[in-house]
Amino acid sequence: MKKNILLVMEYDGTRYDGWQKQGNTGNTIQEKLESALSRWAGEPVEVSGSGRTDAGVHARGQTANFRMDDAVFGTADAVVSYLNRYLPEDIRVLSAREVPERFHSRLSAVSKTYAYYVETADKKAVFERKYVYGLGRKPDIDAMRRAAKSLTGEHDFRSFCANRRMKKSTVRDLESVEIREEGTKIVFLYRGNGFLYHMVRILTGTLLEVGLGERDPQDMEAILAAKDRSAAGTTVPPEGLFLVGVDY
Repeated sequence: MKKNILLVMEYDGTRYDGWQKQGNTGNTIQEKLESALSRWAGEPVEVSGSGRTDAGVHARGQTANFRMDDAVFGTADAVVSYLNRYLPEDIRVLSAREVPERFHSRLSAVSKTYAYYVETADKKAVFERKYVYGLGRKPDIDAMRRAAKSLTGEHDFRSFCANRRMKKSTVRDLESVEIREEGTKIVFLYRGNGFLYHMVRILTGTLLEVGLGERDPQDMEAILAAKDRSAAGTTVPPEGLFLVGVDY
């Protein structure tokens, strides 16, 4: 009999080609997990993640589930201990627990939270340089907050999707957008029921253009209505983006 196990993990995505395993590289988070679990189980183990973080993107609360024979699994603590022993040092399993048979880390999720970090100082702090976008200028926080109000709620976010040939629905419910100041850094927090390809990075790039006076706060409604990627702003780099957590 196989148990369905949910993992919560954190990782530094700097040197990886994203979460999802690919045919042309073994350097993905999913591949590392499946390789370690398959060695332990003595048979192939497939891991399903809550979402596909891109190359260079980090996670503080990524979730994934897999199935393993009861005789091999043992305890949740044993899973955590084994994986943290054999995974690379930039991937850490925080917890493991058994979940119902029908549970799926992506399909069962009700919301996700992402954070994007921007450094406004003229140079990044040395020990944070891999985890923030170095804007090097101070944008207008109030203008960005006014613009963000137009983004919350259920909308068609096609203008904020990098996949121009997207055939599935691009409607998402963005529950909240919070913009915080932490010293010289600005943190953009997004919570929603799902996110499109590069959506958070395009939202952040567009809001920063508002903050820098390159767009008006009220432009957001027209950008949403356009349903055209070219209407929105730039895609900011991956290093400032973190998957903070997934709710079920």
